Parts: sequence; C-alpha cells; structure tokens
Amino acid sequence: MPPTADILEKARWGLDDYNDKSRLYRLKSSTRGDISAKIFQERDIPIQVAIGNYDIGICGSDWVAEYTVKYPSCNLVTVRDMGFGEGAVYAAAMPRVMENDEITTRNPAVRIAGEYPNLAHSLALKMRLRRFSIYPLWGSADAYPPENADIVLLSRKNEAEITSLGFVSLGKIVGFRACLIVNRDSLRHKDMSDVLASIDAIIPKVFPHESAGFGQFVNIGATRQCMQPRCELDADTVRLALPDGHQQSHVRKIMDAAGIQIDDYPSAYGNRRPKISLDGFFIKVIRPQDMPMQVAGGDYDLAITGRDWLIDHLHQFPGSPLMQMLDLKYGWVRIVAVVTNETPVSTTAELQQMYSAQGKSCRIAAEYVNIADHYARTNHFDSYRVVPTWGATEAFLPEDADVLIENTETGSTLVKNNLKIIDTLFESTACIIGCTHPDQSPIKAQRMAHFVQLLRGALEAS
Repeated sequence: MPPTADILEKARWGLDDYNDKSRLYRLKSSTRGDISAKIFQERDIPIQVAIGNYDIGICGSDWVAEYTVKYPSCNLVTVRDMGFGEGAVYAAAMPRVMENDEITTRNPAVRIAGEYPNLAHSLALKMRLRRFSIYPLWGSADAYPPENADIVLLSRKNEAEITSLGFVSLGKIVGFRACLIVNRDSLRHKDMSDVLASIDAIIPKVFPHESAGFGQFVNIGATRQCMQPRCELDADTVRLALPDGHQQSHVRKIMDAAGIQIDDYPSAYGNRRPKISLDGFFIKVIRPQDMPMQVAGGDYDLAITGRDWLIDHLHQFPGSPLMQMLDLKYGWVRIVAVVTNETPVSTTAELQQMYSAQGKSCRIAAEYVNIADHYARTNHFDSYRVVPTWGATEAFLPEDADVLIENTETGSTLVKNNLKIIDTLFESTACIIGCTHPDQSPIKAQRMAHFVQLLRGALEAS
C-alpha cells in the first residue's frame, strides 16, 4: 500500500483516503471526476479486473500469473511494471538425505502445497511428475514439509530467504513486481489514455524484469533433485495442529490453565513446531482455515480452529469423518447474511422473493464459499452465483455482489460500510476438531481423549 499510495499521489489521482489508517474500502478522487477506486485483497484484483468489474488494477504479478496460467485467454492485459515489490515464487523442498530418491520416480503421489494452486499444477506438469496431489492453502506453506508436503510454493524476495528457512530451492517459478493491469475490453472501448499516462509520467522507465512474460515458468532447472524422504511419525503419536495469528494468545491461556506446557508458542522466531509437555504429541502451527481438510485427510489427528471453518468443510463434504470434540468458548462471532442499507429487505425470505420476482441471479460473496452455497440452496434462490473472496469482503457490496456471508463480533464494521444484517446463520467459537479411524491405535485414542479432557477440565474450572 505505501509505495502504491505514493505513486498515485504523485500522479495526482486525489485518492486522499488511501492509506493504512483508513477503514474505508471505497475511495473518491478529490481531483478527478473520472476516477473512483476500491480496495481489495490483492489476490482478488486480477479476477475482478478480468471479469470486467473494474477497468484498472494494481497488484503483484504473481497473482496475475496464478490467474492467467489457468485462464490464458482471459480479458487481462498487463500494461506496465510499477517498479517496486520485487520477489519471486519458488518451488522448494527440504534438503535431500537419500541419494537415489528422485522426485520424478517416486511411487507415492508427490504432494505440492501452497497459496498458488494453479501455478503448482503447471509446475507438476512441467516437471512431468507421474503422480501428484495439489494442496491449496490459505498460508503458512513453509510449515508443511516434510510431514505434510514434499514441495511447497513460497513467495520470497530472493533465494537466500528460501535457504534461510532450511529449504533447498527447486527453481524459480515466476518472478514478480507490482504491476498495472487493465481489462482488455475496457482498453478497447474506453479512453483511459490520460489516466494511464499519469502513471507513466511518474515511472517513465523501469528496467526490464525477467517475469515480463507473466505466467511463464522461469529457471526451473534441477527437476530431478532429491528430496528428504517423507517423515512418518510413530503410529501412537498424536499429531496436533495449533493456530497461528491472533488466536495464539487464547490457546496459550487455555493450555496454561490445563497444566499443559508448550515451549515457544507464540514464537518470536516463527517456529512452526513448538514442544509440548505431553508425551506422544507432535505439534505444528498452521492456518485455522486449512485445518479441517488436513485433519479429515489424516495429516493431523486434532486441531484447534473455528467452528465456522468446520461447518464450511462439512457443507462441502457431508460424509467427512470430521467432528467437533470440544467447544473452547472463545473467539465468539456470528456468521451472518448482509446486504446494503438501500436493499429493501429485512430477512432472507424477503431477499429470495425479491430476486425471484425480478428474475435475476443473486451474487453472494464470501470467504466461506460452501456456507454461502448452502445458504442459497436451503433458502431456495432460483438463480445465484457464489463469488469467492480472500478478505475485505465488505468492499464487494453493492457493485460486485448483492449479499455477503460474513463473520462479525459487534457489527460495527458493517455499520461503517453502510451494511445491515438480514439473517444470522449460526454462531461460531473456537473448538477442537478431530476424527477417529477404525485402525487407530488404542494408545493414540487414549492420548487424544486425555488431551480433550484436560482442556474440558480447565474450561469447567474457569
């Protein structure tokens, strides 16, 4: 944001509220009547420009590559390099320890994890992997090897940062910088020359960047490098996933109350594998959004996440073995349906009737795509489209969506953005999730039950 804001200020776009202190998503120009803007999460910008909701966007070219490698014929044109935000997406793995264990000749499917699933798929094809599985993540990809992934895609400034994490680089997938993108149809049919020229006047020349052909893999090399063999834990070991981010202080408080000591959590050094005082436990710190799929897939036995993400998973996979094992009673939020104050409805039933009468398709924006789909189906919307988002969801109404499925604690942010709640779908708190398997060892099952009981006792005593 800061370097982008600096360039736009010098270009005299007049977007005075575009700064890191602003809580506004819609920006009006104080100097130009031909410019209005909206703030999105960076990953959403190429999609919004490609489908024509916006004429111009500024984002990292890594996200442009992630979109265009899957949709090469989309209406997205990269106009120029902005000259800042340089980095690259690397394929990385743990250093090899077995000389003859080659990636391309492995019998098990090679597991590739990261926030760039489309680039990961193209990488697997380019490396001619015989069998592979792609694990899309919300973040924290560096935590997954070697226990839960063989290759990860990491966004870093340079290869030295990859090495500092203890990985070996398998090659650079795509280099990136911030770039200016436009919708192809807008470029043909709208006169944007003055707006684009104002940027060119500030950045008249940028040294050629190696990712100028966005979406093309660069310098893959060494596609037959060896990787560390898969880390197989003892069958009796309980694999526990703990959340990163703001939930860590809450988890630590509960653990302390239960008499469970965890060393280096939260970690000042980014340690993803803290030590626990309970025998037979292995811990890893990952994103809560990724936990349900990881536990259901057998990579973890227990995890602490939000009930909202558990329900989103179960709506997608009704037959999943995943279950809530204990409500931890913190992190309370409501999952709500939201519209603008100008929308003349006060309930979901009224909204459904309005769109049915108009014969229009209802656009539902949400990070919880499966909850959004379930909401539309159970409320019998005749026609609807779910718009996946990666955050800043309030920005989508009313131009880019008609309804939001959002979480809220007090509702104050919704009020500030001229939005109102028309339905509460459910309430969510943090919880322990897990699943049992018929072939699970009795010792592991006993350890899992003991852990849950320790936390239940701490909650009851508080």
